[in-house]
Amino acid sequence: MASRNFREYQVWKDAVSLATKVYKITGEMPWFEKKGLCDQLQRAVVSIASNIAEGCGRESDNEFVHFLGIALGSAYEVETQVTIAKEIGYVDSEPFNILRNDIIIIEKQLNALMSSIRNKK
Repeated sequence: MASRNFREYQVWKDAVSLATKVYKITGEMPWFEKKGLCDQLQRAVVSIASNIAEGCGRESDNEFVHFLGIALGSAYEVETQVTIAKEIGYVDSEPFNILRNDIIIIEKQLNALMSSIRNKK
C-alpha cells in the first residue's frame, strides 16, 4: 500500500482554506438561499478536500487518481456556483476574483498531481 499523508499535500491545504472562505461568504447570503445555493456550494467545496483525503487512504495509485478526479469535478462545481452567486449579486467582484483565483489554482494543482501519478508508471 502506498503511504500517503493528505495533510502534506499543498492542494489539500489550499482546498481547506477555500472551504473556509466559501463558508464565510455563504454566511452572508440571504436566508432564503440557505437550503439552496448555500447548501450546494458548501457541500461541493467540502468535497474537494474530503476526496483528496479519502483518496490518500486508498491502496492503489489508480484509486487515488480516481478520488482526485472527483475532487476536480467538485472544484469545477464550486467555480460554477460561485460564478452564479456573483451573477445574481450575492458575491461582490473582489471576493469573487479571490475565490475564482483560489479555485483555478486548486484545479491546476489537481490536474498536475493526477498527471504526475499517471506518468510515474
